[in-house]
Amino acid sequence: MEDELFPRERARVAPGAVHVPDWLDPARQRALLAACREWARPPAGLRTVRTPGGGTMTARQVCLGWHWYPYAYTRYTRTAVDGDGAPVKPFPDWLGELGRRAVTDALGPDAVPAAPYDIALINFYDADARMGMHRDADEEADAPVVSLSLGDTCVFRFGNTATRGKPYTDVELRGGDLFVFGGPSRLAYHGVPRVRPGTAPDWLGLAGRLNITLRVSGR
Repeated sequence: MEDELFPRERARVAPGAVHVPDWLDPARQRALLAACREWARPPAGLRTVRTPGGGTMTARQVCLGWHWYPYAYTRYTRTAVDGDGAPVKPFPDWLGELGRRAVTDALGPDAVPAAPYDIALINFYDADARMGMHRDADEEADAPVVSLSLGDTCVFRFGNTATRGKPYTDVELRGGDLFVFGGPSRLAYHGVPRVRPGTAPDWLGLAGRLNITLRVSGR
């Protein structure tokens, strides 16, 4: 938030996990929001992820590069198999370059993967959306995960690699923040227990929270 007494500083939350506040400037946030709005349009647009038991995830999602469907055998497909069946939208080169720059800034150049980033999972959270503790374990590469936030502030719970429970650390992620986790924290459990509605900056023009996570498929 503007005019804070003590500006937020980058923090090493766990080995290989770094939070960089205000990494995206306002111009980049607006440009990324405009891109997300285009990606969310059909075909293969924003969808509600449904579980085999009939439940739904409260955060809605659109994918680029590969379509993530956690309840299928392959986990990643080239079509929106649980949506309209259309081919997944392509992953743009500029987004991959943004991911590589994020890893460089957060973890250093030695942590940048040799393979290019080729997956984006974009989650939209309204005021009531949550994300349970989970691991990003469906990729065939161990490259760091890059997480970019737009809009409303959330509580991001970053845990350990053994259990969904404690120990964990709650981090406040605001619009423009970067969070990268790799190395020994690559398979740490993490989630979003709550979003703080109405905290997005007025100049962005977004009600809710967008989270863009970038991954290397290894495929």
